[in-house]
This record gives sequence, C-alpha cells and structure tokens, in this order.
Amino acid sequence: MTDLFETKSKPVPVTKDMVREAYRKVRSNKGSAGVDEVSLQEFDGNLSKNLYKLCNRMASGSYFPMPVKEVIIPKSNGGKRKLGIPSISDRIAQEVVKSYLEPRMEAVFLPQSYGYRPHKNAHQALEQVRENVRQFAWVIDMDIKSFFDEVNHELLKKAIDKHVPEKWVKMYIRRWLEAPVQTPEGLVHKQGQGTPQGGVISPLLANLFLHYVLDKWLKKTFPAIRFVRYADDIVVHCISEKQSHYVLAGIRRRLQECQLRLSEEKTKITYCQDYRRQARKDYPGKFDFLGHTFKPMTKKSNRDNGVFLGFDCEMSMKSRTRIISDWKQMNFQRQSTWTIQDIAALLNAKTRGIINYFGKVNTFSPERLFRYLDYRIAKWVKNKYKRLNSYQKAYDWLRVIKTRYPNIFVHWSLSKI
Repeated sequence: MTDLFETKSKPVPVTKDMVREAYRKVRSNKGSAGVDEVSLQEFDGNLSKNLYKLCNRMASGSYFPMPVKEVIIPKSNGGKRKLGIPSISDRIAQEVVKSYLEPRMEAVFLPQSYGYRPHKNAHQALEQVRENVRQFAWVIDMDIKSFFDEVNHELLKKAIDKHVPEKWVKMYIRRWLEAPVQTPEGLVHKQGQGTPQGGVISPLLANLFLHYVLDKWLKKTFPAIRFVRYADDIVVHCISEKQSHYVLAGIRRRLQECQLRLSEEKTKITYCQDYRRQARKDYPGKFDFLGHTFKPMTKKSNRDNGVFLGFDCEMSMKSRTRIISDWKQMNFQRQSTWTIQDIAALLNAKTRGIINYFGKVNTFSPERLFRYLDYRIAKWVKNKYKRLNSYQKAYDWLRVIKTRYPNIFVHWSLSKI
C-alpha cells in the first residue's frame, strides 16, 4: 500500500550534513537503546556505515521507523508515566526533520510557550509566573490528562498542513505517528492518537498542537488574562474569581472539542494571597509548577529592612521527596570499599544540577535538603571507619575534611555541616 504522502518522482532533500548534524545532537543528549537494543556506543562502532545507510534511506523515501520501545517510569504521586524510546537511527531521523522544521515553527509560536524551544527554558517560565502572580490574584492550575497519549492525529495533521507543504516531511511524520509501540505484552498499534513521550520530534509536534488548541485560542478568546505554558503544563492567570471560573469552563469545552480532557482531580483554581489581598479559606492557597510551589511567604522589604507577606515560589515538597528518594536508592552508605572521592564523583553531577535548577530562584533554601545528604555521607563514614562508630565522630571527621578540601562535594558550598 502506497503511503498517503509518498512521492516517488522527486528525491527527498536529506543530505549527509543534515544526518551528521542530527547525529551530533542525539549523541550529546545520550539516552538508552530502543527495541533493537543498539546503544549509542554500539552505533558508534560502525558509525560511517550506519549514517550512510540512514541517509540513503531517508533521501530515497524508503526509511521506515522501528517500533517504539515502551518504558514505564514511576511518578512521585505513585502513578506511572509511559515513555516511548525510539531506536538510535530513528532518533537521528527525527532530529533531521525537527531541525528542518523548528525555525519555521519558532516564527509562529507565541512567547507564552516556553517548553522545549531554543533560547527558552523553565527558569524563564517560572520568572514570568512570579511576575504574573504579583498582578493577578487568581490562578487556574491546569493538568491535561494523558496528553501525549491522546493527541488526535487528524487534528495534528491539519496543523502540520498549515505550515508544512513538503510531502516528504509529512510522510515521515505520519510514519512516526503510526509506528507501533513495543510493550512487554507485545506490539500495540496506534488508533489515530498519541505521540510518544520520549521521541525527539514529539515536543515540537506537541507545541504545534497546543499552539492551536490553547495558545492562539486563549489569546483571542480571553485577551485580558495571562498564561504560561511549558509543554502540557499550563498556568492561567485571571483578574477575578468570577473570571477564573468562566475561563476554566471555556478551557474545558475547548479541550473537549479538540478531543482532550482535563484531569479534574489535578486541575484547580488557586487564590494568591499576599499583603494586599485578604485571606480566602474557600480556595487552595498554593499551586505547583515546574518543580516549585507558589504560595504565600514572608519576604524581606528593600525599603526599610522589614518583612511583608508576598506570594512567591520555592522548591516543592514533591521535588524534595523525589531527590531524597534518589539518594536513598543509590545506597552508597554500604560501599565501605569506596573512597570519599568515589562518593563525591557519584553525587556531584546530580547535586550540581539541583543547585543550578532550584538555585536560580531567590527563595531556594537548600539547608534541609543538603543536611539529609550530609547525614547519608556520615552514615557511609560510620560504616567504613570502625573507629568513627557514632554520628558525632563521623560528622567531626567530615568537618575536618571540609576544612581541608572544601570543594570535594559541590553541595558543601551551601551546606552547614
């Protein structure tokens, strides 16, 4: 059966340079093997041949993707998230098309969208929300239920048709959308919906879909409100209680029209109390966004060194719990044959990432978090050195190490051990 978009009369304009550049991007992002179990290291073992074969197949229109490997990731709330991992070759092919399309899409997307876009990031999204809550007292904290699993292919193709005249691009996008998913139970074929969360091109397609489903629609339908979107994580800022209920009802109808739905248990209207706004007990007083909790908190005044009640954000309890759980799972306190340098090598990259992400917000308070990490390091000291058989002795030993080698652990620049 001939592919709907396939054209045999014209070659596909995919070049060796496009494939090489896509490979470099995929290589830098690392990632695990797909259904063929070929890792990046194995792919590199025969790199020239692998890239040559992929380039030839893409340029001739004869490239077809493998099934997507399903990986289940536990969520902090006890649920599960399904990730779809394409093979290395498929990730490179998707990167070719993504890089080809992205400049065109960037010219269309609105500034309120921050997720998975060049020169945009989560910190900018957080900063915009911080600014918005100072001006707007009401927030709709939205959660789209199973978004990546329920993206409607026909509606997505309409959005693609609006910006993509090239038949070869649409042909490959269609093949990726229709690629079956390899689950432990067997192959599952798509039924006209879904784009794998984990695919290289999925974030670009998701942004295009939500650009029309929500971004443009919100701007046109409710010009007085503000919103911030990071992929499928959306915060809408409203002027009044009445407006927030009206806008939420409109969003609910709009999503239904586009064959999406809100997660009702996770979607709520929040009242942002600060020193200018009276307390309201009939609405939630905080919401989470991008690993941070926005809530009323005491702030220092720049004018008279006093304090006032502001509405700002800090690392969420979910984020703290997840990080501590990761440290527990490392179980490094049992590695009595390791050196302290080994422990530092294990911890420092992730710790640096925590500081770089959460430390961008002025209200970041790492003391409690890193106090727990120092506790686990002290536990390792106790297990390794029998003479340091109490926590007091272990902490005293670590303080000596910190005095002599203050940079051995990244977090020691902020820790009060």
